[in-house]
Amino acid sequence: MTKTLRFHRIGIVGTGRVARALALGLTEWSDLPLLVWGRSRERAGQMGGEAAQSMAQLARACDVIALAVSDDALDGVAAELAAVSPDGGTGFVFHVSGRSGLAPLEALALRGGRTAAIHPAMTFTGDAPAELRRMAGARFAVTAAEPETAAIAHRLVAALGGVAVDVAETQRPLYHAALCHAANHLVTLMAGSLGALERAGVADGAALLGPLVRAALENSLTMGFGALSGPLLRGDSATIGGHLSALERECPELLGAYRAMGSATLDQLEQRGRDVAPALRAMLGKDGADRTTARGMAAPQDQTRLR
Repeated sequence: MTKTLRFHRIGIVGTGRVARALALGLTEWSDLPLLVWGRSRERAGQMGGEAAQSMAQLARACDVIALAVSDDALDGVAAELAAVSPDGGTGFVFHVSGRSGLAPLEALALRGGRTAAIHPAMTFTGDAPAELRRMAGARFAVTAAEPETAAIAHRLVAALGGVAVDVAETQRPLYHAALCHAANHLVTLMAGSLGALERAGVADGAALLGPLVRAALENSLTMGFGALSGPLLRGDSATIGGHLSALERECPELLGAYRAMGSATLDQLEQRGRDVAPALRAMLGKDGADRTTARGMAAPQDQTRLR
């Protein structure tokens, strides 16, 4: 990025994980030291710039302001910034929320500022140097109302080493749902599998699953649903039945998730023209779940008779 693409002064609202990573990545692109506003002045002063005296100072001094706050706080912070912004707006203001588009920044846009949503599609754990390295090549979802504003957003993404991907305002919820479905539900999926392996007597489930899951992830990213393997693809009802019986007996809390993912996999197979055995569909569907529930409800009565 050339000197002509630098910014006069970059401001950051927030002192959390994302804010710290942004500060580390953007400081070299700000002609004046970063100005940081947060609930903790001490933490703000530890982010490589200067702690702002007030939100109003930030609004007056900065031509670019990043709102790196929680989703629930975003509306209030944006409204507070708009209330102290000079006539004509604060220049360029963006937030890093995944779920939100431009709506939380409407008050700033009405004041004359340019606004955008710039969401880095990655996780943040608090290790800012490592996260800055991961930003290189990472995708950033950009939502902006005008081409000129989108161009500024793309410059900021490039400054962080990322790749900008434009997402329309109306598609922002679907975009975020897709990310959560992939990343958050993966954590739940892995936790359930690790728990089941522990009950199966496997001492180090992570070591066992690691190579298998990493290969499945890489293959699915490359091949999509074409990477599917296993008993559902083969239509192996006996194997699936064995899984369900074992889960019912040893890990009943995992049954719902297993059935749901199995049914979703059958849906994908059918959409691709594959025949799905009715018995397999019934086994994983509501009827199969009802039978499992009925057996679970009957068990205490049987035990009472035995006593």
